[in-house]
Amino acid sequence: MLLETIEQANDIKKIRKEDLNVLAQEIRDFLIQTISVTGGHLGANLGAVELTMALHLALNLPTDKIIWDVGHQSYTHKILTGRKAEFKTLRQFHGMSGFPKRKESPCDVFDTGHSSTSLSAGLGLVKAREILGGSETIVSVIGDGSMTGGMAYEALNNAAKLETNFIIILNDNNMSISENVGGMSKYLNSIRTASSYLDLKKGIYNALQGTKRGDSTISRIRRAKSSFKQLVIPGMMFEDMGITYLGPVDGHDISAMVTTILAARRVEGAVMIHVMTEKGRGYRPAERHPARFHGTEPFDIETGIPSHPRTVANYTDIFSTVMCKLGQRDEKIVAITAAMPDGTGLKRFHNRYPDRFFDVGIAEQHAVTFAAGLAAGGMKPIVAVYSSFLQRAYDQILHDVCLQNLPVVFAIDRAGLVGSDGETHQGVFDFTYLSGIPNMHICAPKNKWELSDMLKFAVALGAPVAVRYPRGMAYAGLKEHREPIRLGKAEWIYREREIALFAVGSMVKTAEAVRESLKARGHEVSLINARFVKPIDEEAVREACGDHSLIVTMEENVACGGYGEKILAYMNENGLRNRFLSIAIPDVFVEHGNVELLKQEIGLDPQSIVEKIGGVLRDR
Repeated sequence: MLLETIEQANDIKKIRKEDLNVLAQEIRDFLIQTISVTGGHLGANLGAVELTMALHLALNLPTDKIIWDVGHQSYTHKILTGRKAEFKTLRQFHGMSGFPKRKESPCDVFDTGHSSTSLSAGLGLVKAREILGGSETIVSVIGDGSMTGGMAYEALNNAAKLETNFIIILNDNNMSISENVGGMSKYLNSIRTASSYLDLKKGIYNALQGTKRGDSTISRIRRAKSSFKQLVIPGMMFEDMGITYLGPVDGHDISAMVTTILAARRVEGAVMIHVMTEKGRGYRPAERHPARFHGTEPFDIETGIPSHPRTVANYTDIFSTVMCKLGQRDEKIVAITAAMPDGTGLKRFHNRYPDRFFDVGIAEQHAVTFAAGLAAGGMKPIVAVYSSFLQRAYDQILHDVCLQNLPVVFAIDRAGLVGSDGETHQGVFDFTYLSGIPNMHICAPKNKWELSDMLKFAVALGAPVAVRYPRGMAYAGLKEHREPIRLGKAEWIYREREIALFAVGSMVKTAEAVRESLKARGHEVSLINARFVKPIDEEAVREACGDHSLIVTMEENVACGGYGEKILAYMNENGLRNRFLSIAIPDVFVEHGNVELLKQEIGLDPQSIVEKIGGVLRDR
């Protein structure tokens, strides 16, 4: 197999040109086989095989630099840089990440995981190269989805000022290529990037500059040139900004892409190569269902069906059902997502109420301020978003929603540890970054019924509310405990003495197991479902301190600025001297891996918590 000869960066250059398509097929087969076992991002990687090969053929890694926006399409890059053997540990604890990681390889030059960042990072590398006098080629690869993020255009605005080379590859997998435009574009690209053309253009401009009427002549030449190009070349928006546009190029034609990349290296400034690719290419189920194979669990290769299909509803399913019911009851309910209608569970709402559903693209900042405008206009917006993505819109939450005390509900999915996607996706900071904002209310359900009740409560409150729930199967325990939701009020599930467990959201289930272990050791244990992180239930804290010697808080959030710190601060301010233990995520970025393993590693599993409590009791 040709793939077996790829042991390190640049080995692909040893492959004969006529064998490159064979290698591409071997890479696809390997990706399908591997991801069917480990799970991972399949569709994007299948679509970027030839594009990645062309980059590795045209560049010299790791001297030259490739920045992958988001990075979920970097699997072929990892294979071509000698990491094929590590794919058996893909996204597993202590294994290979599904995203670029600088600690993994010198060929991974920038850690990515969230979208629309590669252009800013690439521009920074270009400026560093200028200052240090380097000559390496810098390439940022960004998808058409990521181009919906405003940060990408902020970077383009600055990149347009460059006078040294910076290559931007727009990986577009959602558009078709018109043959006539593509053919003319290819012809013009070959002229505009030829050395003779570039030298002549530079010579004319240099000669005219400084002459009496040189600047106005240059301006007229540019206007005339642009008027002609406007007729035959797509991408004129980029050209008008000052960025040379090349394309569209067939992203599955290795030879054409290598030629274009080499031509782009001769441009003295920012140059965009528009590459057309097909998401899921080469695997029929992924071609038919690109959304389902964006990030997939292990699956059967022949059918594409998950190997372990879900039989129990998860929290996203519950949210989806409640949203449809809310939409039916109230015509002012509107739903907003940032390019995640499937992931956040809004697809059903979209199908039923298309006029009240808004997908704004990968633009969380816009989503939040857009929701604020809807609320100011009399609507009841619900923004469904992953926890780690909401942090991208912090300023908008603070200024545009909470400052005006507008009734926007944030349905925060994937809160807490999410597992295989790792550091960039763990939703463990939302209690901290939201609770410092005036007018914000934060709650977290203990089970699937409480999620339903909290969403209804949040809509009725008429104020900014964040309802935070985890990834995975919806907990169905404690069904008999369903007291009405009251603002800032906790729920006493078991009332005893000695040890009081204040658990937030997903940690209520863990607290049940901790309580049973402690009771087996002869301790009396109360369990309180905190429900609200802001405002905290001060009355419940005072009551617990009155007849319990140890107060324990449990949360799936970082300790710094979390629920535990708020409870401890209240106790100290009010002279409550009970012993106190905070169970939370330590001050670290948590890597990828199975969630249960991660909890054991950081001490959030029942056994570790029982041992910590036992240590405090022994120290008395």
